[in-house]
Amino acid sequence: MPNKLKPVLNILLWVLIAFLGYQTYMSIYEPIQFNKEKNKRYKVVIESLKDIRDSQLAHKQVTGKFAKNFDDLIKFIDTAEFTITQRRDSSVIDEEMTKRYGVDTFKDIVLIDTLGYVSVKDSLFKKSNRYKKMMNVPVGEDGAKFKMEAGHIEQNKLLIPVFEASVEKDVILFDQNKDLLVQEKQVVSVDGVNGDALKVGSMNEVNTSGNWPKTYGANE
Repeated sequence: MPNKLKPVLNILLWVLIAFLGYQTYMSIYEPIQFNKEKNKRYKVVIESLKDIRDSQLAHKQVTGKFAKNFDDLIKFIDTAEFTITQRRDSSVIDEEMTKRYGVDTFKDIVLIDTLGYVSVKDSLFKKSNRYKKMMNVPVGEDGAKFKMEAGHIEQNKLLIPVFEASVEKDVILFDQNKDLLVQEKQVVSVDGVNGDALKVGSMNEVNTSGNWPKTYGANE
């Protein structure tokens, strides 16, 4: 090799070494940063899913069913009230048994007394109005909305109300490394969010839990 080419070769070798070093560094650094950002965004989204679930459970408690859309759910929160009741045991004369035996016979009963009413909004959100924007995905792609469904499934010949609210990981992590996002959508782990979306509830079974592990907070 001519001596005049050796400096050029040395430079190329150093460039190659630097490139390979950079690639090795990024192969470690990028997943760490991806997971850090993912966890931060998931926690924010999960708080919104919890608000949706709490609101839906209140809707079912008062109306017997889940709301099919956010407009109805927000209107419900603005106007509905919980009934405060008190359960107490009592006894009354059992007329049939008294007639049969000729002596006063009593039977136990349960009485439900209405003590008053309390606003659903005050119970769930106190002075916060965040419920009015709970259809908006709080991080990720601008303008994204949660998908929400409600209906019934049949179980033991009974129609049982169900609901589901969800947002795809593609929306939450739309601007992150695409290869790492593909891997995240394929996660099957007790410590991860399995599947391609974050969700609460289910349209296929009686379940109002979230699909995230408890490392992100309570999912029930």
